[in-house]
Amino acid sequence: FYNLENLFDTIHDEGKNDYEYLPEGGMHWTGLKYRHKVHNMAYALSQLGTDVTPRGAACIGVAEVENIGCLQDVAEEMRTQYDRNYIPILLEGPDRRGVDVGFFYNPDLFTPVNIRGHELNAHYADGGVVKTRLQLLVSGYLEGEKIHIIVNHWPSRYGGELASRPTRDTAAMLCKQICDSIYLKEPQAKIIIMGDLNDDPFNHSCAQVLNAKKDRREVGTQGLYNTMWKFLDRGNGSLAYNGAWNLFDQIIISESLLNADRKKWTYWKAQIFNKPFLTVQEGKDKGTPLRTHKANVWLDGYADHYPTMIYVIREKK
Repeated sequence: FYNLENLFDTIHDEGKNDYEYLPEGGMHWTGLKYRHKVHNMAYALSQLGTDVTPRGAACIGVAEVENIGCLQDVAEEMRTQYDRNYIPILLEGPDRRGVDVGFFYNPDLFTPVNIRGHELNAHYADGGVVKTRLQLLVSGYLEGEKIHIIVNHWPSRYGGELASRPTRDTAAMLCKQICDSIYLKEPQAKIIIMGDLNDDPFNHSCAQVLNAKKDRREVGTQGLYNTMWKFLDRGNGSLAYNGAWNLFDQIIISESLLNADRKKWTYWKAQIFNKPFLTVQEGKDKGTPLRTHKANVWLDGYADHYPTMIYVIREKK
């Protein structure tokens, strides 16, 4: 999973509040900047998983994307520059800024059979409606074996963590309902929840509402295991804020991926993809993600989050 940090094109989309990312907008978002952003995203995505497998990632969830055209541009760049074949998926949601979650898959490894967007029905403390991203469910076959992936970008901490907590609790409830609906038809379903949850693994939405466990030994039937929690305990995160690390970019898996027959897909390990090329190398921000902008200054970086990943394995026949 990778939060791409404001992957906007330079053209106004009717009904979207994308004015900041237009050539005349606050970010002075020109064609040159967009092309650099697409190139940087394509390079980063093409490198995911290559520590282990030359083919790279089978499936990639993404966030903060304006439209399917942006993902198509990234996919084309990956194909022509890095010999990576990915097909993008994006469903438009009601987010007030006009960004959505999306999905890339390698058709040689993954075949989608069902794609559905789930809209969040939540309200702020003042009664206002939360207009946020869909939760994107992509169900399909990973080299012949059924798997369900839910891509998330939960409501932000706008107004403070405590005041905005109910919106993310509601998002967690929706995610749990999606899992339950899958289990009704497939009691042993293999489910991967991924996304920028705007909460850490220990926060209420993840630890209590989703009930995603830190210790895999505590995960019961149809329970959830948070593959990222122990990274945070060791002081590692996916984004830095005011000098402290958070791990909002989480990957949570169903019990069926923990205790699978070794002849079928089973969880192996997780990773924060915090490579040097994605990282600030000097100055007061040294060691944190090299982002696209800071204080409205174009840095020509990547994103303000690191990608997070899991590997699944099975015995070779």
